[in-house]
Amino acid sequence: MSSAARYLIFHGAIVLMVGLLCGIPYGKAINRKRPEPMVHSWRIAHQALPIGAILMIAVAAVLSSFAVTALIKWVIAVALIVSSYGFCFSLPLAAVVGHRGLSARGPAAAKWVYLGNIVGAMFSLVAAFALLYAA
Repeated sequence: MSSAARYLIFHGAIVLMVGLLCGIPYGKAINRKRPEPMVHSWRIAHQALPIGAILMIAVAAVLSSFAVTALIKWVIAVALIVSSYGFCFSLPLAAVVGHRGLSARGPAAAKWVYLGNIVGAMFSLVAAFALLYAA
């Protein structure tokens, strides 16, 4: 197994743990009858982060079968890792501060959520294009 694949598995496991731990405040928000936007934000964090982690682990499993250079494999791995950490930052923060991060306008917290979303989305796109090329 290549180093890039091992990094994907390691960071995928971390992202999976973060996503699963987001279930704690999600459950608390439900039990304490918090406003629906807050419950929804925690639900998104609790569901989306493990999905990203599973994607990283799945890509790690097939990475060695691609007939591309090690550089392209590292581009895929690094892009997925950076993307996932961008969302690990923005999704729980969005639930805490109550901003969706769809615009850079608003208070500083909204800007931070937006930045995390932009980093996550841009690097997801890079990973998708590199993965398509490698496939």
